[in-house]
Amino acid sequence: MQTKITVPLSATNKADMRSQAKEAVALGAEMLELRIDYLNDLSVDLAKDTINSIQQLTPLPLIVTCRDEQEGGAHVYSAELRLKVLIQAVSESADFIDLEFVNFRNPVFSKPLLFALSQSDGCRLILSAHDFKKPFADLKGLYQEIRNVCPQAIPKLVYTANHINDCFEAIDLLHNEKKADIIVLCMGPAGLICRILARKLGALVSFASLDSGKTTAPGQLTIAQLKEIYRFSDSNPATKLFGIIADPVEHSMSPAIHNACFARNKMDRLYLPLLVSDGANGLNAFLDNVTSRNWLGFRGFSITIPHKENALDYVRQHNGIIEPLVEKIGATNTLVIDEQGKLSAFNTDYVGAMASIAQVLDMEQADLNGKQVAIIGAGGVACAIVAGLVDVGAEVIIYNRTVSKAQSLAKAFNCGYSPLEGLTEMKADLLINCTSIGMSPNINESPVAAEIMRAEMAVFDTVYNPLQTLLIKNAAQVEAKTIDGLSMFVGQAMAQFKHFTNEDGDPELMRKVVEKQLCTL
Repeated sequence: MQTKITVPLSATNKADMRSQAKEAVALGAEMLELRIDYLNDLSVDLAKDTINSIQQLTPLPLIVTCRDEQEGGAHVYSAELRLKVLIQAVSESADFIDLEFVNFRNPVFSKPLLFALSQSDGCRLILSAHDFKKPFADLKGLYQEIRNVCPQAIPKLVYTANHINDCFEAIDLLHNEKKADIIVLCMGPAGLICRILARKLGALVSFASLDSGKTTAPGQLTIAQLKEIYRFSDSNPATKLFGIIADPVEHSMSPAIHNACFARNKMDRLYLPLLVSDGANGLNAFLDNVTSRNWLGFRGFSITIPHKENALDYVRQHNGIIEPLVEKIGATNTLVIDEQGKLSAFNTDYVGAMASIAQVLDMEQADLNGKQVAIIGAGGVACAIVAGLVDVGAEVIIYNRTVSKAQSLAKAFNCGYSPLEGLTEMKADLLINCTSIGMSPNINESPVAAEIMRAEMAVFDTVYNPLQTLLIKNAAQVEAKTIDGLSMFVGQAMAQFKHFTNEDGDPELMRKVVEKQLCTL
């Protein structure tokens, strides 16, 4: 069976369960999970009526679950009642029933349930196990135990990934058991890739909520996100993978724009949000996991805060190809992996930033020669922008909270530096924020005080989410020229898309997608 987008129904009464089912069908659900344990004042008759109500509404396959409170159930219902409800679901011709493996080990549960299943017309048993805090101690062993105890059952193993590297054991199990019916998912933000890759990896289902307020497990995407942004229905085992490596990553628009361009160009490619924490150690382990699994199909990454320098170090350590501009800047924002697993590092921030500045200020890049520019920040974005400005002869001063970092960057490019406090005395023609200050959700922050703004300067914020940062708003109030981060974002993304695909992206589509996404936040 092809992986089904499965929407859990979690209302507290029969009428609302039916309404949720109707909404799920309209949104394109391929299977429904009736979470009977969410119903108030549960009884066998209420369960029967609710199941029948949904079956009359839609022929979609139906999972009936009456979850034990110890494994995430919404109410504390007795074991006896939960067993009766599941047996009733079998009688009502539910396609699947879901029982906790720990309870199935008790003959009080297993004997009557197996008897009911043996009398049914094709209802199948899902045996589930959950760990809401961490990965299982032995995922493969637990899977095999379920298979041994009940060979006809579908194992469902769900655990919390505390780091994205916790996902690879689940990915490996799905890959190795691709001919079997199996459900393996990772909960939490770090486990998101398992939900998105479920169809590529051959899981029986991937769960998606109706909306962000109706999730039944941590990290569930909405059905709209799964279908529209991540093109779930188009995924297959051969789909090539790309993604943005960041910490944090949840507010990135890169998945939306790259996936939109993949769709426009009819490419069998998918771009993922990759929450890689724990600095260089976490990044190195992630890239090791990816490059050692060529079958998984990762072929490129966008790299952003805080990994641009760490990613370059990784490519150096693994004898990858590094373009001269990357060596000059000392940071990479784009990695490409060829079919043999060889890494190449590029930097597209330089191109995106310089094009944005020249376009908005209505000048040639060469006209920046002699202009006084204040750069806030000394990270990877700052490195690229400083390199571009110095190349055209601008007079650059770098301001940073950690003065030693500003000094190091200034030394590399033969320009000035200052602590942040020096901004009160700066006389720049162009002020550029290269930090993440003001990025969503911290939209009420600015890297500089409002009184520093002057009408005769131009202000460029590389942050694009929100589009109108507090810095940009403050600059606009004094009628300074402003350059929003979206211009640079689209410019560098276009260059990345070219590296990823050898084809051109669509800048207008990218901008429209970002603007649409920002409007929904």
